Amino acid sequence: MRRALRPLPPRAALLPWQPRRDGGGAGWARTGRGGRGGRRLRRPRGRCWRVRLPSASPHGSSTPLRAQRTEPPAMDSQKEALQRIISTLANKNDEIQNFIDTLNQTLKGVQENSSNILSELDEEFDSLYSILDEVKESMINSIKQEQARKSQELQSQLSQCNNALENSEELLEFATRSLDIKEPEEFSKERQMLQTLKFLPVPKAPEIDPVECLVADNSVTVAWRMPEEDNKIDHFILEHRKTNFDGLPRVKDERCWETIDNIKGTEYTLSGLKFDSKYMNFRVRACNKAVAGEYSDPVTLETRALNFSLDNSSSHLNLRVEDTCVEWDPTGGKGQENKMKGKENKGRSGTPSPKRTSIGSRPPAVRGSRDRFTGESYTVLGDTAIESGQHYWEVKAQKDCKSYSVGVAYKTLGKFDQLGKTNTSWCIHVNNWLQNTFAAKHNNKVKALDVAVPERIGVFCDFDGGQLSFYDASSKQLLYSFKTKFTQPVLPGFMVWCGGLSLNTGMQVPSAVRTLQKSENGMTGSASSLNNVTQ
Repeated sequence: MRRALRPLPPRAALLPWQPRRDGGGAGWARTGRGGRGGRRLRRPRGRCWRVRLPSASPHGSSTPLRAQRTEPPAMDSQKEALQRIISTLANKNDEIQNFIDTLNQTLKGVQENSSNILSELDEEFDSLYSILDEVKESMINSIKQEQARKSQELQSQLSQCNNALENSEELLEFATRSLDIKEPEEFSKERQMLQTLKFLPVPKAPEIDPVECLVADNSVTVAWRMPEEDNKIDHFILEHRKTNFDGLPRVKDERCWETIDNIKGTEYTLSGLKFDSKYMNFRVRACNKAVAGEYSDPVTLETRALNFSLDNSSSHLNLRVEDTCVEWDPTGGKGQENKMKGKENKGRSGTPSPKRTSIGSRPPAVRGSRDRFTGESYTVLGDTAIESGQHYWEVKAQKDCKSYSVGVAYKTLGKFDQLGKTNTSWCIHVNNWLQNTFAAKHNNKVKALDVAVPERIGVFCDFDGGQLSFYDASSKQLLYSFKTKFTQPVLPGFMVWCGGLSLNTGMQVPSAVRTLQKSENGMTGSASSLNNVTQ
């Protein structure tokens, strides 16, 4: 009977890739202890085998040999490492692709922003060119006016000098002829005639009397006198200009003198002026048939008045506002909103561009930044607050204007609030839509006015006295008057729908209005109840 193979002890079992302890070749495993009956298995290339040796049974039988295929641990770890590398590469590829997409979007954004910036740059330079053209035109007009004034002055002096020269030549010829006289008696007569001739002296400078000067109703009356009587004066020349500086006129004042010639008396009234400056300078000189004298010492008269413009920065988008004019524009809101959105989508920051307000414009509004009026509040406010004193301005509506309001409001008027519907605004309202109404409004209370709507409405505001009155600007008839107590600075306020308004500012309080105010004190309407009205 064939002897059964005896299994190796656990410690003696060798893996195919481990060297044998007895010096055998690598990859070999012996089932016995080196006897002939032992069995050797050769490891196939590229494969690993685990050998399970038979065990002897007590009855002499044995279990047949079985070989199982296994994967080496090194390959598993290599596959795991390779899998991690593949996963890392895939993530990197995703990151690179995302970065490429980001770069493409950034490139597209740069191209779009560059195009928008170039377009805006063209607009800004066009605006600058327009401003420069306006400044150039203004300077050219000033130069031309100064040239015309000086040319007229020089022409007048030239004409006077020519007349004086002709008279002198005639006198010289007469004197020369007198030298040819041989008879003593005749020569004595000529000598007496020459001695009786008198040359016209240069007139002395007049003196302006500030006490006799009067500033009222947007008119200025200037009065002067001669230091001594001079019956040879033929006429006077008066010159004036506006300024914002008190005291003596400045030598380098940018405004030119305006001339009024051939004044026969010793006073003159300039009427219909717009007081858009704080002061006016005046000077005068006398002229005779031969020559003009020196200028008088200049005087400065105060011409203060409320001079304001409309605040375009907070007006309703459906209103087209320009300085002292406002007009309803039903398409203005959409166009301006699209323009504002376009500017917001540009997504760039930088220094503010020089707009038209940079040169020759008004100072920023005292109200500061605030939200635009919106909804049905088609409102625009003035850019100058009234904090004290008495002020007056006039408003004229277009003939086809459907609805408008004129009054004052606090700076805190909400962007949805309408004039006269809150306790922070006072106005009179004209409605020509469907039915004609004319009423005074405050705190959502209405008082119908039984008077005709005038062509021009005058607004009088006495801040310290707490009075707001409306007049027919032509006849100075009182339309309505509020009596209240202003607790905050007020702004001129206007509402317009389907039409337009034009303002006349820089006006003094008319004398007739001052007189009416004195007579009507204590008889005005109540702002709280709107029960009483003075007409």
